[in-house]
Amino acid sequence: MPNPLALSLETARRLAVTCQHLAGPRPGGDVDGLRQVLRTLRCLQLDPINVVARSHLLVLWSRVGAYDPAGLDALLWKERWLFEYWAHAASIVLAEDYPIHHVMMRGYPRGESTYAQRVRDWLAANDELRQHVLDRLREAGPLPPGAFDGRVSVAWQSTGWTNGRGVERMLDFLWFQGQIMVAGRTGRTRQWDLAEHWLPTWAAAAPLPRREAVSLAAEHALRALGVARAADIERHFIRDRYPGLAEILQELEHSGHVVPAEVEGGPERWYVHRDALGLLEQDWQPRTTLLSPFDNLICDRARTVRLWGFEFRTEMYVPKHKRQYGYYIMPILHGERLVGRLVPRLDRRRGVLEIEGVFPEPGFPGDEASVQAIGAAIAELAAFAGAREVSYADTVSAPWRSGPRSRGLPTIAPN
Repeated sequence: MPNPLALSLETARRLAVTCQHLAGPRPGGDVDGLRQVLRTLRCLQLDPINVVARSHLLVLWSRVGAYDPAGLDALLWKERWLFEYWAHAASIVLAEDYPIHHVMMRGYPRGESTYAQRVRDWLAANDELRQHVLDRLREAGPLPPGAFDGRVSVAWQSTGWTNGRGVERMLDFLWFQGQIMVAGRTGRTRQWDLAEHWLPTWAAAAPLPRREAVSLAAEHALRALGVARAADIERHFIRDRYPGLAEILQELEHSGHVVPAEVEGGPERWYVHRDALGLLEQDWQPRTTLLSPFDNLICDRARTVRLWGFEFRTEMYVPKHKRQYGYYIMPILHGERLVGRLVPRLDRRRGVLEIEGVFPEPGFPGDEASVQAIGAAIAELAAFAGAREVSYADTVSAPWRSGPRSRGLPTIAPN
């Protein structure tokens, strides 16, 4: 067996950032460029928070720059090259990965956990509602949730927002099982249809054996991560759905598909996919951008701490008086480093991107070139979000307020 690659932290970070399309030449913002990024990422997390823009739109913006979201809609709703399903969270995923996701579909709810048994019992008790949903969709789909009457025999009970929402729960469970799919959206309201009506025929290939699906998903995850431990792969893409991963990684290593590595700072065993090895020889071409709180690069908080020393958490559900930074926090990526946090808010009525705070990491030098690069990224974010101006809170220090002018977007007085 070959000796493991020895990677410095800087090299490991650069590989991770480059594999995420966050360094080097930007892919184009056209449909082909979006395909290129999506084929690497394999999923975009969906989240309803829209302080600046929806997360899945920002993840693409961080990588391709300005683009028309209509291109993403075309891939979703016209070409059906993408569809919505559960990856590491509710996500947009690739139709070509349907066989991977079908493993979850055909087994849901699998296992002997209390929750899995509860779902099975609830579905059995509400079989009339299940059949009603399927019959209505067969007759008249796509349909919104309000098109189904509440033939709930046993109410769904929880301590959260799903309590008493029997129709919504049934739709979600049928979605998890792959019987129905999201066929469109009106605002945030999903339109549902039978999977047999919506899924492209080319995507409905013969089911993959579970082990083959796990191996394929592990390779996808590793290509997206750049460098990862087994635990990092386990938490990425189809999170917690990698049974037998340790043995599968050994097989991939023996076949030469993955290469073992050591990363400065600890004795753990890391892996690099053979498709990424050539990137280690390329010239480093850094970029500066801002990341969604749910960006694929940082969605694994433990890996983010290990590689970048960056402790990140969202504070949306933290009481205001307990927040350290602010409600909506975007990490700042500068080259291969996470150098700080931005707290933006889009005032759509006024057309102003308000910067409520800029918090550089300890040790960040804040030199003029870096500040200007970050300011330019803020200006690009404002333009993408549809803002005509950028404003800064009076608590933001003066150097940070000079950047957007370099991209032609006006800065207005501190508020």
